Amino acid sequence: MDIRTAPGEHDQGLRLPVSSADVLAGIAPGKVVDLEVRYGNGDLHRTLDALGIAGPFKVLSPWELEDPQGKHLVHAGGYSALPFGEAYEPLVAFARDYFERCRTMGFAQQSASEWRAALEANLVALLAAGAPSHADSQVFFSNSGAEAVEAALKFVRSARPGANVIINFSRAYHGKTFGALSLTPNEEYQGPFKPFPGDVRTLPFGDIDAFEAALREIGPRNVAGIFIEPIQGEAGVITPPPGYLSAVGEIARSSDITIVADEIQSGLGRTGHWFASLAGGLEPDIVTLAKPLSGGLVPIGATIARKGLVKRLLGGLNSKRHSNTFGGGSFAAAVAIRSLELIIEEGLVEKSRADGELGLERLRGIQQRYPDFIAEVRGAGMLFALELRNVVNPRLLPGQKELISVAGGALALRAFHQGGIHACFTLNASGVVRFTPALNIPAPLLGEMLGRVERVAAANPQPWRMVTKMPPSSIGRLLKLIGQTS
Repeated sequence: MDIRTAPGEHDQGLRLPVSSADVLAGIAPGKVVDLEVRYGNGDLHRTLDALGIAGPFKVLSPWELEDPQGKHLVHAGGYSALPFGEAYEPLVAFARDYFERCRTMGFAQQSASEWRAALEANLVALLAAGAPSHADSQVFFSNSGAEAVEAALKFVRSARPGANVIINFSRAYHGKTFGALSLTPNEEYQGPFKPFPGDVRTLPFGDIDAFEAALREIGPRNVAGIFIEPIQGEAGVITPPPGYLSAVGEIARSSDITIVADEIQSGLGRTGHWFASLAGGLEPDIVTLAKPLSGGLVPIGATIARKGLVKRLLGGLNSKRHSNTFGGGSFAAAVAIRSLELIIEEGLVEKSRADGELGLERLRGIQQRYPDFIAEVRGAGMLFALELRNVVNPRLLPGQKELISVAGGALALRAFHQGGIHACFTLNASGVVRFTPALNIPAPLLGEMLGRVERVAAANPQPWRMVTKMPPSSIGRLLKLIGQTS
């Protein structure tokens, strides 16, 4: 794409290829996909386009979308980052008010900030309400969940500089930046970037005996910290056995090992609790937050740590040992504060728990009626997972189990899209489709979503039927993309 210029001072003849006015006026969907393929993550968008789910999507309401062909979709995507759905008017109205009235610095890195200070105080108060020992904890802000984990890694390492081992758990997902990726035991994501610094030991999630045995073998003094998701979202909504989280916490505390609860997906109401770790009996030393803190409008991450841990990393003249240019920016902090207020004002933690129980019960009924399509249903609040049967028997394609699983998940996303639901792919369990509807989704729309799940299952009583409903040209495009994967 050429940029034409004309002679003159300050590049007065410079024209960007796509203007803001063009986007506001509306770009043809085909052109949008073409630009993404040409200049973005091209093969991702080629794959989505071959599946017929590339969008772009028009927002009809916070909870509803429309695809370029005019298909109505219940919005159950967003990967838990949309607690109120898309562009929720009470939050958008607040954003307008912020820009009209606020005269604070946008990125106050060398001064105090009203909005950052208020959000720090509010997050600590929320955590301390369930865990009083955190009353004097402190907060470090960033722009994403992965960055929140990176900060937690530094807090953990500085607390025990002589210890080199970090414990994580099977099928965990903590992000894809380099440090966070070292804690995400998925060979597809880790393989090209090994070796990682430090010694990460991956233990079976939910097995307290294996945890105790590993700790004895490693030696507690050699363990710098433990990273754990109280509910594993990207593993397919895996909830540990009762008592497991509290047992891990007690063992860590008795050995003076720092424990980090990754609440990026499970926290702030999604699973029916403010903090899933506290609900499970674990009182962590560090909590990482991100997705719902954004209100679906801004990038933000937060790492809440005990005061002593913060002092070890950022004490005295070392206070700039870790920093983040955009972390705690005034607008992001303001949106986060208002998002927390809306969760409280609308009773969304309680609503998530109640709606989640009803939704899970109904999904289990669908699974029982269509067991050859859905192998298992799992849920925690408004975080639902459908584990699907294989599209092809793995014995027919030896050594291709993961490919079969990925293909099945992709076809299921297409099937649910065709059935009127925008769903989530699951990164560490590719044969699982997740639904993460907004916590405030109206009851009739949630009921409609569940009804559409049943209709998709009824149309595909065996998973192979999803293949027969895909145009041969699209299958060819997908096979070509698979062939290009190294």
